[in-house]
Amino acid sequence: MNTKKLKSIIILNGDTQSKLAKEVGISEQRLSCKINEKNGAEFTQSEIATIKRRYNLKADDVDSIFFNFFVS
Repeated sequence: MNTKKLKSIIILNGDTQSKLAKEVGISEQRLSCKINEKNGAEFTQSEIATIKRRYNLKADDVDSIFFNFFVS
């Protein structure tokens, strides 16, 4: 996941993680875990869809945020 890109989109839209957590229907702590991929936390399809709608993201944006895997 591209954590920096998601955080920048939240900020660029004048939003906060607190507001996003409420929109997605999870706690701020759980959202933070998902954004930072702590303890195996991952976004569900419905959470990704909610984020996509909230920020009017295109499919390419969604792919680059949530499905951005780095191979070394």
